[in-house]
Amino acid sequence: MKVTIEVDLTKDEEKSLQRILRQEKEKWPAGFEPYAAAAVEEYARMFLGQRVFTRGSDVREYRLALLIRTAFGNKIPDEQTVGDLFQCTLSQSRALLRAVMSKYQYELSNAISNTLSEVLGKARKIEGKDAYVISASNENVVAELNKVLARKPGQDEIARQTRKLGTYELRAAAYEFLRDHFKSEPKK
Repeated sequence: MKVTIEVDLTKDEEKSLQRILRQEKEKWPAGFEPYAAAAVEEYARMFLGQRVFTRGSDVREYRLALLIRTAFGNKIPDEQTVGDLFQCTLSQSRALLRAVMSKYQYELSNAISNTLSEVLGKARKIEGKDAYVISASNENVVAELNKVLARKPGQDEIARQTRKLGTYELRAAAYEFLRDHFKSEPKK
């Protein structure tokens, strides 16, 4: 069903929304549509009795799951983005992402897989070392990769590089196992 709505916002509020949502002025207000679609779906499901929650945390988790499917293009967002949208700290956004990735793991399996594959696709070989480096601004993504590695006994886990934010190292054998698992092509 197609819905057209109008929201009464001041120019300053619109500018704030553009900044929070990291939207370019040229793509506004179209850039807000995926967020509005998630909100409309949330209400429709509630009215239909399909998603009626009594706890605030359940509502937040469902909202984030909807946003992952709509506004984030079926990919898991980084922790800072979630913190900005849900007005929470990094540790709270990390916990929210972990809860959503667990509770909605089947519904979001494509989003999780897309995100893990994308992270692996950007891995870089460390010169002179039998290892790769990956960048991930979401610890839950690294935890998911480590879960996949745990399926193969004796595999080394992905470890944070010392003194580098969002940068992790994994042995070549682990990288190759994950790449084959996700059929991810290395970026050249």
